[in-house]
Amino acid sequence: MIRIDGLVKKFGERVVVDNLDLHIDKGETFGLLGPNGAGKTTTIRILTMLTRATAGRVTIDGRPLPDDELAVKALIGVVPQHLNLDIDLTARENLDLHGRLHHMPAAERARRIDELLEYVELSDRRNDMVHTFSGGMKRRLMIARALLHRPQVLFLDEPTVGLDPQVRRRLWDLIRQLNGEGLTVLLTTHYIEEAESLCGRVAIMDKGRLIALDSPAALCEGLGSHVVEWSENGSTQYRFFTARPEAADFAGQLAVNAILRKSNLEDVFIELTGRKVGD
Repeated sequence: MIRIDGLVKKFGERVVVDNLDLHIDKGETFGLLGPNGAGKTTTIRILTMLTRATAGRVTIDGRPLPDDELAVKALIGVVPQHLNLDIDLTARENLDLHGRLHHMPAAERARRIDELLEYVELSDRRNDMVHTFSGGMKRRLMIARALLHRPQVLFLDEPTVGLDPQVRRRLWDLIRQLNGEGLTVLLTTHYIEEAESLCGRVAIMDKGRLIALDSPAALCEGLGSHVVEWSENGSTQYRFFTARPEAADFAGQLAVNAILRKSNLEDVFIELTGRKVGD
């Protein structure tokens, strides 16, 4: 569904995306991870036609960017990181405006608005002004807006940032449901457990380059399925093991208390980038 070959983006002499290759399958939920400044947001901006690439080739459903820009815009829905709803309109009016911009006929637009407000559990707030909505309600409305014109690809840039854990998990359920219906989803997030829970594959970028690409489980296994964690000289130390008995033996030999646990995607992230998420 999405092919990125040799993608380069420069701002002056600074290389932000450095020869990136990615192929994302139709119907896949794919995570794009990286520390701040890794190039992931710039990559999303290129895919959503907000920024032009310096070099390389990008196609969405076989349509090249930017040559076939109008056709691609009809294929994609975008939920940006920052809330960009019109807070002085109602929920229905926000969706209606989006439908008009996509030249949807009035009858189809009305039906689709009703469907999606029901889908994101906002039917009872359809005529309420958006400035009265909670953060989670606004995120759900933004997802409904992105889906209004029936896109084939949904871009989610930090979709749950700033939300409490309960609301975040409700949005996770919604994303899983969308993907289960065949929608291709490309997700960026600083919540590593979010990518681990939702994504079939993840790509990790650092300093503009792709440094890892696989399923979360395979990336963890490559590092070591079990990790021993302990504190030494004021800093946290880690050691990874393939088998739990080896990890347990090592932990038992330490002179300090240690934690034995399964490795996770955040461990992979830190090992590869040398930074914690968000640094």
